[in-house]
Amino acid sequence: MIQARTHLDQPYPPAPFAAGVPVLILGAVAAIAFVTGDGTSWLPLLAVAPALAAAACRPWAVLRIGFLAVALGAGLGAWQAAPVHGQAVMLSTLIAVTLASCLASVLRRRRERVLAAVRSVAEAAQNALLRPVPARVGQFQVAVRYSAAAAEARVGGDLYALVSTPYGVRLIVGDVRGKGLPAVSTAALVLGVFREAAYDEPDLLDVVGRIERSLARNLAPDDFVTAVVAGYPADGRMEIVNCGHAPPLLIGPAGAVVPVEPVRPAPPLGLASLGGEAPSLEVVPFADGDQMLLYTDGVIEARDHGRAYFPLAERVPGHVSDEPSRTLAGLHDELLAHVGGRLHDDAALLLLRKPAASGRVESAVDAATDTTGV
Repeated sequence: MIQARTHLDQPYPPAPFAAGVPVLILGAVAAIAFVTGDGTSWLPLLAVAPALAAAACRPWAVLRIGFLAVALGAGLGAWQAAPVHGQAVMLSTLIAVTLASCLASVLRRRRERVLAAVRSVAEAAQNALLRPVPARVGQFQVAVRYSAAAAEARVGGDLYALVSTPYGVRLIVGDVRGKGLPAVSTAALVLGVFREAAYDEPDLLDVVGRIERSLARNLAPDDFVTAVVAGYPADGRMEIVNCGHAPPLLIGPAGAVVPVEPVRPAPPLGLASLGGEAPSLEVVPFADGDQMLLYTDGVIEARDHGRAYFPLAERVPGHVSDEPSRTLAGLHDELLAHVGGRLHDDAALLLLRKPAASGRVESAVDAATDTTGV
């Protein structure tokens, strides 16, 4: 999961670095004036220093840089024996620019404090909505990587949750249509219903049904959520309900990848009233050493500069390891390299691994690969 950072008390760069550039500008103006022997012609450039300082320095630092600019301007004017009237106008201009820059620094300081507070609230919302997933849940190793497309975002429209229930470990990965606060609100609704239903309902289809009924009451007619809901009710089998979402990938210990395509594709959650196939329960073998990768469309629809999609299934074998966190770290780095460093849609990856028992040679996924030729 993304590590959000909030620095309420340090909204500025380090003071020496922030003030260094304006001071260098003052030094450069003074050097040019002495070299050319024409100090008065370069005096207007002194106003650049306090104006630039307002973008990075604290108000008192802006005042000190402005005072230095005024003193330097007075010294250059006296050295060149500039007319008193012209020198007074120039120094008054420097003082006015300094005061205006100081005011701009004060206002910026207030805005950055408000922004820091908003980020802190967003971080709290992230922890409440997308709760941190432990490295181990029940008998499974787990890892999650989530990246919001917006640079300042902490929570987007993608959702995931994994809980241990009386009916085994259950999880959901989904993608809400739309962006912004409405998408976050819908994601919170889906996750809240899932966490309650996962504990209450013995049947995984009933969990999906409760989410569908809740969305039908609360969503706008054109809104929906694609999702995969999965559960591990007993040793050796995984149950999957796919509602219009990208198929999960089953991964064998040797790295063989088998997409779990739904036999009867169902519409996304929230669109059941429009008709179509009802969600169906798929049961797949899930043996010791097997892994399951669930993801959102922000991963497989990520494009490079040539507009080519990210080939997730092809890249998985090169990163498979016994540590899900290491596997996802490699995939995530390759995803960012594919798009040139910045995602244009939210992307979530959740990897579930059942540790291999001693003496286990062949997994169910490897056996399926031998028969299907994938």
